[in-house]
Amino acid sequence: MAYIGRRGLLAGAAGLLAATGAAGPARAARAVRGRGARRDAAAEFRAMWIASVENVDWPSESGLDAEAQRDELTGLLDTAVARRLNAVILQVRPAADSMWPGAREPWSQWLTGEQGEDPGWDPLGTAVAEAHARGLELHAWFNPYRVANHTDLDRLAEGHPARRNPDWTVPYNGKLYYNPGLPEVRAFVQEAMLDAVSRYEVDGVHWDDYFYPYPAAGKYFDDDDAYARHGGGFASRADWRRANTDTLVREMSERIRSVRPAARFGISPFAVWRNSDRDPLGSPTQAGVETYDDLYADTRKWVREGWIDYIVPQVYWQIGHPTADYAKIVPWWAQTVAGTRVDLYVGEALYRCDADSSTAAWRDPAELSRHLTFARELPEVRGHVYFSAKQVVADPNGAMARVVVDHYPTAVPPR
Repeated sequence: MAYIGRRGLLAGAAGLLAATGAAGPARAARAVRGRGARRDAAAEFRAMWIASVENVDWPSESGLDAEAQRDELTGLLDTAVARRLNAVILQVRPAADSMWPGAREPWSQWLTGEQGEDPGWDPLGTAVAEAHARGLELHAWFNPYRVANHTDLDRLAEGHPARRNPDWTVPYNGKLYYNPGLPEVRAFVQEAMLDAVSRYEVDGVHWDDYFYPYPAAGKYFDDDDAYARHGGGFASRADWRRANTDTLVREMSERIRSVRPAARFGISPFAVWRNSDRDPLGSPTQAGVETYDDLYADTRKWVREGWIDYIVPQVYWQIGHPTADYAKIVPWWAQTVAGTRVDLYVGEALYRCDADSSTAAWRDPAELSRHLTFARELPEVRGHVYFSAKQVVADPNGAMARVVVDHYPTAVPPR
């Protein structure tokens, strides 16, 4: 089965974003809480992802002036309020870069068009303040290992950590990655992310599905030297790679608790851990990608160990999909989080809701609403996150409006 998710979408440039929105209500009072604390059972997490890589959602194009970038961002926050959402997940480190000043990596090229060029304002600081003013949580979305959507170190900004340490990088399938097998890389990327967490009152730290890269036919991820130096205690390279990812997750969890205890740590993986025909603990799916075996991401373990506070599997298939059925995957995840303190939110493919879709289910404006109706029968499902912001704005076939009418009659605080 071909992967159905963000990869293809994030590889291309986005269309212009239509700024929207009536001003939202005053910020709701937010109780101080520790990580993992349960919220009012009547509340739920209602969020949207705002992707900045390749200008997918925001800014709508590189090179806008500071005022236009700020206006677009606040327009998205107003849209979240108008749709009765209560959180946004903003991508602030899309590719070994930054959307805040004074960072350990250069300014993002998706702001000005030139990596390292100062945009003249503080996007992350503004986002936190403006989100909170509207009663929204702001979760800072980081990508741990992606360096660039090309392999040319000379195209990176002067002084970029990857240019100073070329041995930290691995080119793979036309992109450049930090090598997850190097302890010095793991330490650096944590410091780069924690710089933002320590300085801004973010409500969450969020990662998506990029750890080791998705496999590409005929391509080899050359971590031979790192494996020779650090993999001696493992039965296989796959076990070593999974241990590298586990260590990153566990260490980051511990450090967030130390740096900003109230911030929650969440990860949004590809939705299939393993297929049940490979592992009896797996989901009743026949997916072509499994995070455990292909991305070296033992997502089930992170839940069972309590290293994360919430998980948002990207369940980007319709109810009744022949090999990855929403109605089978979501119950599997509900069972996986049961008995833990990890909250389950479902990642929803709003971007697939299109009147011109080749899949009949996604042409139906009621498909997404049916997802929420189904998930509501599972008490472990505590919310939903929509990919992505520009579809929340444009709502091409009215699916988001249907969700709001059917499921979000009033605003609620995030749980």
